Amino acid sequence: MSVAGTKRRRFPWIVYVLVLVLILAFALSPVASVAIAGWLAEANGCDLDEGSIHVCMIGDGDWGPTLYTMFVMGWFMLATLPMGAMGLAIWLLVLVAHYLVWRRRQRVA
Repeated sequence: MSVAGTKRRRFPWIVYVLVLVLILAFALSPVASVAIAGWLAEANGCDLDEGSIHVCMIGDGDWGPTLYTMFVMGWFMLATLPMGAMGLAIWLLVLVAHYLVWRRRQRVA
């Protein structure tokens, strides 16, 4: 409790952490898609490239088209990584500005 009797509010770190996780998930999802496709293809002895679809038998099914699609989705990182970097910069600016204003108000209260 402050001197005036009002309850001090905590800084909303959880909101900023959740937004950071969303920005990173968006920006890195194509990278994860490529990594998972490459790992699955290598673990099952399959060829994987962005030039053509290769047969990849995993279990009882041909996962070649799915792995190819996941691998080619990596090209989206040309858009998501710069957008994620800009989102990260904006997130950081908003975080610092909000924190400074919050601290100033905590001192006054």
